[in-house]
Amino acid sequence: MDTMEKANIEISIVVPVLNESQRINTFLHHLKRQTLEHKAEIIVIDGAQDCGTISVINDSQIIRLSGPKGRARQMNTGAALAKGRILLFLHADTLLPDGALVKIAQAMKCSGYVGGAFEIEYDSNRPILGFIAWRNNMRCRVTRIPYGDQGIFIRREYFEQIGGYSQYDFLEDVDLMSRIKRDGKKIHILKNRLKISSRRWEKEGIFYCMIRNQLMVTLFHFGVNPNKLARFYKKPS
Repeated sequence: MDTMEKANIEISIVVPVLNESQRINTFLHHLKRQTLEHKAEIIVIDGAQDCGTISVINDSQIIRLSGPKGRARQMNTGAALAKGRILLFLHADTLLPDGALVKIAQAMKCSGYVGGAFEIEYDSNRPILGFIAWRNNMRCRVTRIPYGDQGIFIRREYFEQIGGYSQYDFLEDVDLMSRIKRDGKKIHILKNRLKISSRRWEKEGIFYCMIRNQLMVTLFHFGVNPNKLARFYKKPS
């Protein structure tokens, strides 16, 4: 990528991964279709020692990095290399709505917002998951604190100014959004819905996940260190 191309990049898509080799190329193909509508770069940061995910990427245009394990550390690593004026942090088990990058760019034309996120829906027809998605979207509209699986985007300059993600092993997304809120800045919640995987809910149990997640966030807001809470939040296989 030459200097002129770098100058034209508006959005840097930063994707932290760990053991996602089976789905990564399908996911990246989806992202590349989005970049046809809007100039963007895609940065994938692998937290596994064997770099098993980035080693199977078959698109030479994808920027591939290895980084320290931990989503916050991986995202900070990717953001440090990013050239876009807007950072989009995206999980590898999500699908953006059509025209997502254009919608992000339009939202960020308003100087009153430093960042934002999408509403969500699950890749499942189960009514209970539809209710949970609706509940999350309503919560997000009220609190303006979106979670990481909602496709958080933020002005790169402001991200650097606020210090990026804290070096937590868990709830780094809630911490960042809470710091932005305390800083008096505004977050834009796009009504377009990002589709996220229901695999954790299906594997671990819907009601268990719902109660655990709410308890974890509540304890965080009461001052419990997220690194202590992380041991109760196992990663799905």
